[in-house]
Amino acid sequence: MRKTERYPVEGANALWQMYRTVSFWKVVKNFIVAQVARYCPWLGMKNWLYRTFLKMQVGHQTAFALMVMVDVMFPEKIRVGHNTVIGYNTTILTHEYLISEYRLGEVVIGSNVLIGANTTILPGVTIGDGAVVAAGSVVHKDVPPGAFARGNPLQISVDREKKE
Repeated sequence: MRKTERYPVEGANALWQMYRTVSFWKVVKNFIVAQVARYCPWLGMKNWLYRTFLKMQVGHQTAFALMVMVDVMFPEKIRVGHNTVIGYNTTILTHEYLISEYRLGEVVIGSNVLIGANTTILPGVTIGDGAVVAAGSVVHKDVPPGAFARGNPLQISVDREKKE
C-alpha cells in the first residue's frame, strides 16, 4: 500500500481545484526549472537546479538522465540517495488528482539504485538501497532494498546475481 495522504474535494474534479492546494506561481516556477533540467546535459548543474530551486533532496553522484520529469507541484517531496541512476524519460510523481479527492505522498529512492528508462514512479513509494527497477515499469508499491522490480503490474524478486 502506498503511503499517501488523501484530501477529499467537493464540486468539480480535484484537478480543476488544484490551485487551491498549490500556488499557481510555484507551479510555473517549478515547471520552468524542471524543463531546463530535463534538457540539461550537465549532471552537476541538473542536481543543483533540483536542490536549489525545487528543494529536492538529491545525493552525491546521483544521475538524472535526459528527459526525466519530476513532479512540478510538490517536488520537495522527492528524496534520492547517493550514486543512483534515474533512467531516460522517467516520471516521478508525488501527487494524484482524482475525481473526488487528491493524494500526496513522498517518493524516497535509496542509494545505489538503478531505475530503467521510461519508468513511472507513483506517489507514496519507497525504493530501497541497491534496488533495480527495469525499464518501462510502473512503481506503485515499495521496492525492498536489493530487490529487482519489473513490469506493470510491478513484480518484485530478489536479485540473486548481487548475492552470489
